[in-house]
Amino acid sequence: MTDTNTSDADIVDVRSLIPMQRHAKIFQLVDELQPGKRFILVNDHDPKPLYYQLEAEYPGQFNWTYIEQGPEVWRVEIAKKADAA
Repeated sequence: MTDTNTSDADIVDVRSLIPMQRHAKIFQLVDELQPGKRFILVNDHDPKPLYYQLEAEYPGQFNWTYIEQGPEVWRVEIAKKADAA
């Protein structure tokens, strides 16, 4: 586990949602995320495909940092860069 200060980030646990709802919820949050803000995504598998989708939709606008990498829980900090449009 990486020692990252996450106390000011919202935690979004999508494990209770069906897979189809997860990406819709995450993209809604990403669309609403203000520059310089972040949230912690909690998932039951590595959300790496989501990373590629974010990069395709919002190239260079986000930082993606693993906080915990399984085997049962993955936590990823998704932060919108301060200079993102």
